[in-house]
Amino acid sequence: MNCRPVKTLKKDFLKINIFETRRDLGIAAAYDLTSIIKLLFKKQEYINIVFASAPSQQEFLEELCKYDNLEWHRINAFHMDEYLGLPLDAPQRFGNFLKTRLFDKQPFHLVHYLNENNGIDEECMRYTELLRKYPIDIACLGIGENGHIAFNDPHVADFNDPKLIKVVDLDLTCRQQQVNDGCFASLSEVPTHAYTLTIPALTAARYMFCIVPSDTKAQAIYNTLYGEINEPCPASILRTKENAVLYLDSDSSMLLNRPSSKSV
Repeated sequence: MNCRPVKTLKKDFLKINIFETRRDLGIAAAYDLTSIIKLLFKKQEYINIVFASAPSQQEFLEELCKYDNLEWHRINAFHMDEYLGLPLDAPQRFGNFLKTRLFDKQPFHLVHYLNENNGIDEECMRYTELLRKYPIDIACLGIGENGHIAFNDPHVADFNDPKLIKVVDLDLTCRQQQVNDGCFASLSEVPTHAYTLTIPALTAARYMFCIVPSDTKAQAIYNTLYGEINEPCPASILRTKENAVLYLDSDSSMLLNRPSSKSV
């Protein structure tokens, strides 16, 4: 059963739905996603979806897995980023995160994992070819505390990136977020580099579902919606995208009633 937002907004092309709790947010986002999936199934045999891996996505993924009647065998899945240097069985690896929470729970047609066993250039080429072979219909993503989408931190974000995937170094705010989220015990344990789908790879999706709960994201959400559309706040690009929806809870949206606040 879907949950209704307590408030709806629109900033440029971006639709914003605000919910009281992160559970309500997750229920609504999962319902809306499956509605679009069913719509696309009427037009094409298979659809391609890229998923984010983060604690912020937990409620959304839990709700999504409940749709057992969805034709999962017609969905090809990607994940949008992956750490470099972690053991292959590390629970923090994003492929493992999605495998246990989603990919092993439903019978996807194909799941395309990023593979660190390949060399960096080889793996970037392989994943690029897959993204071209299976153009992304839907991107399910979050926003980081520094405004990143995937691992496109402000210092490496490029709205006109010629690549679909690349290896980047992670900034301090991004790495500290992984500690704040409880994924790592200390900053020294957080990898310094990762694969990431680029911003053009993400925004090429026909539909974008951006799930962002928590008060730790409030300033990033404010900057995304009220700052300039530029690389210092990578998520601001969402405002240029039709068929993009931002899902917030009362915590992540807490600064939106103060439009005179200064963005940083």
